[in-house]
Amino acid sequence: MDTSNHFAAQNNMSLEQQVVRLQALLEATRLIHSTAPASEVLTQAAHILVRELELDGAMFLDPRSGQIMVAYGEVPEAPWEKCLRFPLYSKNQEVLAELIIAPTAGANFSVYDQDFVEGLALQTALALENATLHERDLAWARVQQDLDTARAVQRSLLPIATPDIPGFSIAWRSTTCYEVGGDYLDTFSLPDGSHLMVVADVAGKGLTSAIVASGFRAAIRSLASQQVTLEQIAARIGQQHWEEGVEARRRYMTALLLRLPVKASSIEIVNAGHNPAALVLPEGTVRMIGASGVPLGILPGMSYTAQTLEFPAGARILLYTDGLTEVFQDEEEFGEERLVATFRREVSLQPDDILDSIWQTLASYSNNAPQTDDMTALVMCRHTPNSENW
Repeated sequence: MDTSNHFAAQNNMSLEQQVVRLQALLEATRLIHSTAPASEVLTQAAHILVRELELDGAMFLDPRSGQIMVAYGEVPEAPWEKCLRFPLYSKNQEVLAELIIAPTAGANFSVYDQDFVEGLALQTALALENATLHERDLAWARVQQDLDTARAVQRSLLPIATPDIPGFSIAWRSTTCYEVGGDYLDTFSLPDGSHLMVVADVAGKGLTSAIVASGFRAAIRSLASQQVTLEQIAARIGQQHWEEGVEARRRYMTALLLRLPVKASSIEIVNAGHNPAALVLPEGTVRMIGASGVPLGILPGMSYTAQTLEFPAGARILLYTDGLTEVFQDEEEFGEERLVATFRREVSLQPDDILDSIWQTLASYSNNAPQTDDMTALVMCRHTPNSENW
């Protein structure tokens, strides 16, 4: 930058004055390289400039918005054609800020002053970049801490223990793609003594979907306590979600609701726009339980139909989210057909073993690649009279 029109050459600064100026520059380096926030770094730099050069004022501008970031002393109003301007560059030569100084009227601005300002601007640029990165690190640490807390809260909302139902065994597994996810799994007893099991999936992933899933949990537990049918639960939740507005509708939910009556050999199930559940009968026949309506909250006034299915001894059922089918090997998806075949091949009626086998198969198929979606599954088995779990 050519600033020769703004200062007069003075080459006779005394040694004492040079030492004082050097001490000021060292002081500036110490101050602006501390762990101070970016705004304090700029304030300290402006203060030193005004004090050491006896300026009317100094300020820093944001190069993107043109707004004043920090000002110290008396600074003229824009435009600043008569002021001296010094850009502050990052290590990548990006302009972080622009220093504007207003010399006192009638005062000379020497080469020593010029050198001092340029030296201070260089030190300030380094400190500003470090402070900005430090603030980003702190902000990310706070976000990470919040996400870790949210993850712990979400995990606490999962069933504490699987229900103890004579003749049946149940196990579930849920792993999120990020810190928190939009899959929901629940199982609890109803007032009539039957058991309700739910696997649901909120559209999308991450924190927003997790918040919606938590709300879904509260709504379904509240409705279930009122002794309403599965069809009514699905319809009411869907309508309530739709009425919450456009943003809520973008986070619609698919859900499987399964009710196991007391001392019954059948199950009742509602599929609201979800992946079909897989029911494997004792002889190996597979029955897929498809959707009876669209996902919850995507359209108003929707109704759903419950299916009542025989669940004899030796039968097992798999409820899952699409994270289990959307596992890839290169460009090829694992898919529903492979998942059901894996489930059908299992001869064990121990649901934990079945889930272990499914998760191991998925990991092998993807070559242990990182998850790309939340993965949740629930397996329920009915034991035969001669089994140890009967």
